[in-house]
This record gives sequence, structure tokens and C-alpha cells, in this order.
Amino acid sequence: MKRIYVNEKWCLGCHLCEYYCAFANSGKDSMVKALKNVTINPRIRIEERGGISFAVSCRHCEEPLCTKSCITGALTVNDGVIQIDKDKCVGCYTCILTCPYGAIVPSETGAIQKCELCMNNSAGKPACVAGCPNKAIVFEEKE
Repeated sequence: MKRIYVNEKWCLGCHLCEYYCAFANSGKDSMVKALKNVTINPRIRIEERGGISFAVSCRHCEEPLCTKSCITGALTVNDGVIQIDKDKCVGCYTCILTCPYGAIVPSETGAIQKCELCMNNSAGKPACVAGCPNKAIVFEEKE
């Protein structure tokens, strides 16, 4: 299955992936209308430590602890992609506590949010990958 991978050597720490992610998940047709004067809440985050920048997002684990810990079944795996059913989520945040990568975060519009590989809002590849100017974020299959 294709997943998002980050090459830290190429990451500029520009945070454009965060803006493209926020825009792709905004439901609006204009980036300016979607993000102007708004604090973004992307599903991918750039972390910077020791002079190295890297992106943190859901890794869509083969044995996901988040789905096993979800008491309502709001997190499910569909074709290798961990997806959220916001109607089932009760906001217990157990998934946030069990994710070893810190990829699930509280949401402003629902209980939680995480990367779902832009399955509902993109054609081809995730918005963060398409918007990365240095091609540090890729969407590919690796063994």
C-alpha cells in the first residue's frame, strides 16, 4: 500500500505541507478564503529538532493500536487506510494516547482528526505531497 514518507534531508521546514493539508480538508475552493486570518489545524505537522525538520502524520500502521483501542469503533482500516467515522467518535481520546507517533490530535470540528491520505478530497496524491516544493514528502509504496 502507498504511504507518505518524508526525507528529512530535503525538508526545508517551510510548513507549506501544513497549509496544503489544511486547505484540502477545509472544503473550500479557494486557499485564500479557506486560510486567510485563520489558525490552521492541519493533519500533518512539521517538527524541528536539532536543526532537522521532519513531518509527522499518520503512518497507517499494519497493526494499528489506535483502532484496537477505539471503544466505539470510530477508527477503522479500509484498504490499508485508517479512517475516522466522526459520527461514532465520542471524544474519549484513547486513540490519541495509544498512537506511538502522535499523529492523532483533537479537532476543532469533531472529536479527533488524523491524516486519511486525502482519500475524500484529492485526485491522485495527498495535498501535502503535491504542495511540497522540495519533494521531501513522497507518496509511494516501499517494502
